Amino acid sequence: MSVRALAEQFPAAALLQGERVRDMAKLVVEGLHKLNGEAVIHGAKNSALPILAATILSGDVSEISNCPRLSDVAATQAILRHLGCRVEEGDGRVLVDSSGMCRSDIPDSLMREMRSSIVFLGAIAARTGQAQLSFPGGCELGPRPINLHLAALRRLGLEIEEERGRLNCRARGRLRGTAITLEQPSVGATENILMASATAQGTTVIVNAAREPEIVDLCAYLNACGARITGAGEGTVVIEGVDRLTGCRHEVIPDRIETVTYMAATAVTGGRVRLLRTDPDNIASVIPAFEEAGCRVEGTGEGSGSGGSLILEAPARLNRVKSVLTMPYPGFPTDAQAPIMAMTCTASGTSLFVETIFDSRYRHVDELSRMGARIKVEGRVAVVEGVERLSGAPVECTDLRGGAALVIAALAAEGETEIGELRHLDRGYEGLEAGLSGLGAAICRIGG
Repeated sequence: MSVRALAEQFPAAALLQGERVRDMAKLVVEGLHKLNGEAVIHGAKNSALPILAATILSGDVSEISNCPRLSDVAATQAILRHLGCRVEEGDGRVLVDSSGMCRSDIPDSLMREMRSSIVFLGAIAARTGQAQLSFPGGCELGPRPINLHLAALRRLGLEIEEERGRLNCRARGRLRGTAITLEQPSVGATENILMASATAQGTTVIVNAAREPEIVDLCAYLNACGARITGAGEGTVVIEGVDRLTGCRHEVIPDRIETVTYMAATAVTGGRVRLLRTDPDNIASVIPAFEEAGCRVEGTGEGSGSGGSLILEAPARLNRVKSVLTMPYPGFPTDAQAPIMAMTCTASGTSLFVETIFDSRYRHVDELSRMGARIKVEGRVAVVEGVERLSGAPVECTDLRGGAALVIAALAAEGETEIGELRHLDRGYEGLEAGLSGLGAAICRIGG
């Protein structure tokens, strides 16, 4: 049975319908279909999650628009409801009323749903003066210690006891602003400091702060609520604590990694696609890799933000990408490494990847090799020798971005590919199969 026939047989296989997607669900992809047309980019997962956590700081009502429908967002909403907040969702908007927040704990079952659940720590502590939660879950990408988070919050006056995988935290009075120098520009630690210090007494200065667009978006939301934060997007951020925050309306920025994923999917099929509601400025470090591969990339629209668009036109066969070195923003994002690697699997020549952020970010390599990719890994270095064509095979998502890499590879593979373990993919992509189908891909979800 063809993929298109399967799609007709299973028409109701939506990404999220308010229930957890069962592990038996699979994506079936028939390769060698060129992508053409237009696709709309959703709101950024890595922006929506900390902003939703920050809504508890005001004890008021906030409306967050352009919020993607993802399993991680659903998990964040579950935490908010557990804390006593009223949460309503619909039409890409999430309304959070945190006036009824009555708890300061997060159970282990909810913490394990996603790594970014740790950003609730600073917000809960700032709102209630205490917090009880366990260590977070998420993709297994190697050691990602939260010691930077804890050290920073201790500097702000939060007393933290670690016992059997749980954190018991208490502040003696209001948190106090201070100078904090991060050993590395950790996104999560920067987010926790921003939330904890927004209503702290005095001024907090973060040195070596993360500069990602998602950090800038969180600061924009907090400032709209009445916070006084300057330097967002720079290495030094200054937060002047205020007595209280209020709710507001805020639109989440476009997802730059979803943008890169659609670009890689288009490139690997030799297609031409226009991506709407995206911000080309936020992927400036990635565009040269596509141009080196032989693609024409053109950003359009006035300025940046959600009103921008991007056109990518690919050659019949891609050239190799000489080298990719992942770095903190504004460098090449680690989340884009796997999609770009999949793109180079069928390129002409040899491509080199060096991963500097996570220790275990090449777990997708074995699955790509099942499809005929030629990739050698030595520590943090991966060498990709391009082949003329991949072959469809049964594979499984190893993590969120590794799952996207498998979808991209499947689009360039001869025959059909079955992709399992979609729970990873569903954490960060809203309706990926629907979006790709709209561009001409032969892809559908079955089961689950």
